[in-house]
Amino acid sequence: MNNDERIGGESAEAWTADAGAQDALRADQTSADLDQTAADADQTFSDADHTTSESDQASADRDQRASDRDQATADRDQAAALNMSAADELAFDASREDRAAGSFERLVHRIKRAGTARERDIMAAERDRVSRARDEIGRSRDGRTTDLIRPASETETDLIKQLEELGAEAAADRARAAADRERAARERADAARERTRLEAELRSAHLDELTGAYRREMGRLALSHEIARARRADGRFVLAFVDVDRLKVVNDREGHAAGDRVLQTVVRAIRTRLRSFDPIIRYGGDEFVCGLTGTDLAEAGRRFDSIGVAIEEDVHVGISVGLAALAEGDTADQLTERADAAMLEVKAVHHLSQ
Repeated sequence: MNNDERIGGESAEAWTADAGAQDALRADQTSADLDQTAADADQTFSDADHTTSESDQASADRDQRASDRDQATADRDQAAALNMSAADELAFDASREDRAAGSFERLVHRIKRAGTARERDIMAAERDRVSRARDEIGRSRDGRTTDLIRPASETETDLIKQLEELGAEAAADRARAAADRERAARERADAARERTRLEAELRSAHLDELTGAYRREMGRLALSHEIARARRADGRFVLAFVDVDRLKVVNDREGHAAGDRVLQTVVRAIRTRLRSFDPIIRYGGDEFVCGLTGTDLAEAGRRFDSIGVAIEEDVHVGISVGLAALAEGDTADQLTERADAAMLEVKAVHHLSQ
């Protein structure tokens, strides 16, 4: 083989290598662009969903304020009325129950939206991780392409220049995308901190700090919501009024920290044996109210027998439980009063047997 043939062969091989590198770079860039486009589409959808969620929450907050104003007006009107008929009283109670159910549903939706937002943040963080890995691969690929290129002719030099320009554009695109991701991540972090603050305020306002049960007012809304749901279904609903026996003895003998542990154990035992949507309310210092949807008195009795045994085994105290089944026309307050009366009867029997 003469020198011209050898040089020509090497030139052809270099051309082929350079063309292959260019094709590989373009294919990699196309793949990266498609990945980025998909990620951007996901992020756009997520941002749109977030905007819609915020709009829904703002609308719900306005509805809540309007409902509160309406309730305050209705309460004043009722207080000022001297001779309300029985029908007017029933209408007032029904209106209050409807507004209470609406308030509780708005609260539930707010909690769900907060959970969705957290899931969206997790997915966005995963997209950012994948994008960073893709950028690193792109930088490594650019370096390998540059190492492979050895210009041997004017045509090859032009190809190399095109490759370098393409690589520079890709690097600039990656840098811009990385900056956008960092900004979006900071915004998500700020939003997450704000959500955490609002959720803490929400929990503080509506949940008992010691046991995690509903506070009394929010619990009433939860009960009204479940009663309305039961009436839309088979109408079965049982309210349990629970009193912890001898809690004062525990406090006096072992201290209030021990008494707190008893209360926490009681709520944990109840929650474990009821369904996730059955509300548990701390009604008083050692009193709890629970609502059981789709349950009759016999089934509710069996459940609380099991709960009583578990509490006795764990912290060596008993509970007195009064049960009341939902009747036509019952409000949450009326049902609670009947269950309270039933509990007092049970507690009197416990007292006589001790």
